[in-house]
Amino acid sequence: MSPPAGEAVLARRAAVRFGIQAAGVAALLVVVLTGVAVVVLVGAQKAQVTDQLDGAIARADDVDDPPAGMWLITRDPAGRTDATSGLPGAVADTAALDAAAAGGDPPAVERNVDDVQYEIATERRADGTTVQAVLDLTANHSGRNRLLTTMLATGLAGLLLAGAAGTWLGYRALRPLSASLALQRRFVADAGHELRTPLTLLGTRAQLLRRRLYRDPGADATVLGEVEGIVADSGRLAAILEDLLLAADPLADRPREPVDLAALAAEVVAAAEADADGHEIVLRVDAPAPVVVVGSAAALRRALTALADNAVRHARATVTVAVRAPGVLEVHDDGEGVDPALAPRLFARFATGGRPSDPGRRRYGLGLALVAEIAAAHGGRVELVPGGAGARFRLTLPAGAPRNL
Repeated sequence: MSPPAGEAVLARRAAVRFGIQAAGVAALLVVVLTGVAVVVLVGAQKAQVTDQLDGAIARADDVDDPPAGMWLITRDPAGRTDATSGLPGAVADTAALDAAAAGGDPPAVERNVDDVQYEIATERRADGTTVQAVLDLTANHSGRNRLLTTMLATGLAGLLLAGAAGTWLGYRALRPLSASLALQRRFVADAGHELRTPLTLLGTRAQLLRRRLYRDPGADATVLGEVEGIVADSGRLAAILEDLLLAADPLADRPREPVDLAALAAEVVAAAEADADGHEIVLRVDAPAPVVVVGSAAALRRALTALADNAVRHARATVTVAVRAPGVLEVHDDGEGVDPALAPRLFARFATGGRPSDPGRRRYGLGLALVAEIAAAHGGRVELVPGGAGARFRLTLPAGAPRNL
């Protein structure tokens, strides 16, 4: 089964990134190896040139037959100087000849004359003759440049091959994962689509019932309030369903809008009161002032609802939902609390906190994991606050706009 277009696009993008990373690693290796090779090559050439000059000086009987690419200059003890025919002008190092003839040991030097580089070595031999050897480095540099050019071309070809191979291997490795993610997203999309129609009908019927009750002068105010709650809950369910459908599309952007956390907390607590009453739990809201963040109202409502539901199921008598600036939500219950050792895996899927739960309701360990995912999508985090009685979960959201919704 081939993944849908959205999954295929993401897989291709990931494969390209993998290929670029592979090419980057290969480039780093090529640069390091090339640098080492250049250092070794230059050192070997330098040693070879030194051996050539020293050998020519040691074997020189006269200046008429120097090695290929080399010229000789000699000065006998009487001060007479002789040079190989064809010696380029201004190449001879007269100062080095004088220093060596006087008993000094001048170092070898490089000299550039008419865009040609020469290596010059001067030495006074035991017989009193001072010999200077001049080597044209053109042949050495040409060989080195050819080798460097070959290495560069080979390295570039290797980079292209590494990038292409990395992209191909990355795409092959990601295809099973992409297909698995596509199957999961398809299930969410299909389930959401199937739920949309009955949810719409439920909302419509609740609105019709509310309309009839308003027209009835003898309608019970309590019943009317419950119907208002059903209408509000159906609207929230529809928003949650739309958020799930957006989450099923990997290329879709969730809406970014100002969300008042204080108002959101009041809505979630109002919606959870019926369940809390069934457990004989008192829900409280501590939100003294509006706290506005930017994000998806539906997603944040899902996160806070999951935290409140978790607290109601584990509280003894009271659950408090507190809003603090900037962008901090806390849900605190007065239950038995959570073992701090279990905190690292609380927000993993299918993990439980090791607390007594409602025996009539099966737990799947998904609520806190979804809260963590929603918090991460908003650039925030959720954590278990250690210490104190009961369990305290803190959802922290950034003051600015979310990075990735």
